[in-house]
Amino acid sequence: MAKARAAMCELCDRACPRLTVHHLIPRQYAKRKKLAVGPMIDICPPCHKQIHALFNNQRLATELNSAARLRQTPELEKFLHWIRKQDPHRQIRTHRRYR
Repeated sequence: MAKARAAMCELCDRACPRLTVHHLIPRQYAKRKKLAVGPMIDICPPCHKQIHALFNNQRLATELNSAARLRQTPELEKFLHWIRKQDPHRQIRTHRRYR
């Protein structure tokens, strides 16, 4: 039986064993504004948790609605610099900040 191939996280560029889908325009925001569900990216769970720990849904929908914009924020840029050095199989804890 062949091993499952690791996929690349679209934010940290690590080969991760599992990815999650991140809606660039949060579903909650799109539903309230009666918009179609927007584009999505595949990212690793630590990046996904960190995004939602740092930013609220309104800011994600209006300002940070692309992978490039997310990467350019100083808060996430610092996290991405650190996470790229970590083992993809390691469990990463995320601490929620006041947003």
